[in-house]
Amino acid sequence: MRVLAITAGAGGMYCGSCLRDNALAAELLARGHDVVLLPVYTPTRTDEPNVSRHEVLLGGISVYLEDKIPLFRYTPKFLDRLWDAPALIRAATWRAVSTDPATLGEMTVSMLRGEHGPHRKEVDKLLDWLRGQPQPDLTILPNSLLIALAGPIARATRRPVGVTLQGEDLFLDGLGERYRAQAIELIRRQIDTVDAFFAVSEYYAPFMSRYLEIPPQKVHVVPLGVSVDDFQPREVGQRDVRRIGFLARIAPEKGLHVLCEAYQQLRAPRDVTQDLPPMQLEAAGYLAPEHRGYLAGIERQMREAGLSAEFRYLGELDRSAKIEFLRSLDVFSMPATYDEPKALSVLEAMASGVPVVQPRCGTLPEIIEKTGGGLLVEPGRVDALAEGLRTVLRDAPLAARLGAAGFAGVRRHYSVSQMADRALEAYAAVIGRRVLA
Repeated sequence: MRVLAITAGAGGMYCGSCLRDNALAAELLARGHDVVLLPVYTPTRTDEPNVSRHEVLLGGISVYLEDKIPLFRYTPKFLDRLWDAPALIRAATWRAVSTDPATLGEMTVSMLRGEHGPHRKEVDKLLDWLRGQPQPDLTILPNSLLIALAGPIARATRRPVGVTLQGEDLFLDGLGERYRAQAIELIRRQIDTVDAFFAVSEYYAPFMSRYLEIPPQKVHVVPLGVSVDDFQPREVGQRDVRRIGFLARIAPEKGLHVLCEAYQQLRAPRDVTQDLPPMQLEAAGYLAPEHRGYLAGIERQMREAGLSAEFRYLGELDRSAKIEFLRSLDVFSMPATYDEPKALSVLEAMASGVPVVQPRCGTLPEIIEKTGGGLLVEPGRVDALAEGLRTVLRDAPLAARLGAAGFAGVRRHYSVSQMADRALEAYAAVIGRRVLA
C-alpha cells in the first residue's frame, strides 16, 4: 500500500499528534508499505526516530507572512525557498511558535479557505510537489483543520483522501465564538471532499460525527497505539516516599491544577488511622510561554499550602527521561478538564506498569475498562480524585494488580502494532470503495 501521510508540526513541542503520526508511519514502513510522512507548517519533533521527510510544505513562515502581509502572497518561488527552508523554520519556531487558539483564529479561518483564500499559493506549491511523487493509493490529512487540502489533493491524485480526527475540537472551541463559528462552518462545507475520517478512539468517532456533522458511515476508529518495547515495568515495593506523577502539556485543560488541589487534600490533617506516608508530586511536560503564569500560580498555591518542598516541575522530557520518570512513579494522573480523546501519557504510564487514577470522561472509560489499569472517578470533583489517589496509595496489593493489568492491557489493546492493524483495515476499505466506484 502506498500512503501519503501529512503531519502538522508544532515547532519545538513534543506534540501528541506528531508522535502518533510518526509511530504509525514507522510501523507501516517496517511492514513493507510505501509511506511518505510529509510535515507541514514546521518540522516535527518526536521522541522516537523521526521518519518524516526533510522538506516542509505550507511552511509556517510563509503561511504567517501571507496571512499578515498580502505582498507575500505573490512572491516568486526562489524567494519562498529561502524562508521555507526547514532549518530556518526550525530556528524561527523552536521556542516562539504559539499553538494558543485564542491568537490563531484569523489564520485558522484563512487556512480553511484553502485555494479560495490567501494561501492559494501554498496549495499550489503542495500540488506541484505532488506531481513529482509516485501516485499514492491514499492521502491522509492529520486533522480537520487542514480539510481545505482534501479537494485539491483528490483532484490531483484521483485517489481517496482521509482525515484523522485527533483532538481538534479543543482547538476549535478555543478560537472564540466569532472564529469558531466560521471555522466549523468551513469544515462542514468540505466534508464531502473527504472519503473517510479516522478517529483515534471509540469515544471520539460519534462525538466528532455530531460536532462536525460527518455522516457516521464515513468515520472509522483507529485507536491510538504506543511503541511499548521501551517501557519497562516499575519496581513494585514499599518506598520511603510515594511519588504521584503528571505528564502532559502544562496547560489548564490538562488539569495539573486539579491534581495539585487533590494533593493538597491528601496532605490535609486527617484521622491518624488514615495517615499516608511521605509523598511527592512531580509534573513534566511542555510549557508554552503563554502558560508560564499558570504554572507560577500552581507553585504559589503549593507554597501557600506549605507543600512547596513536595512539588517539582521537571520540564520537558526526552524519551529516555520520560521512561525513567514513569517507572519511578507509584501512581499517575492527568485529570484533564475536557473530554480527552487520546490520553497518550495515560497509556504510556500504564505501559510502565503504573496504576492510574482518571476522571470518567472522554476516551478514559474505554481505556481503563479495556486494560483494567486504573481507577475511574467522577469528573470535576477534586475530592473524588483525592480519594482515588488515596485508595491506590494505601492499598499496595491493589496498586500492584492495577499496574500489572495496565502493563498487559496496553500491550494487548493499545500497542502500535494494534494501531497499524486497524489502520490498514480501514485504509483498505476506503481504497476498495473508491476502486469499486
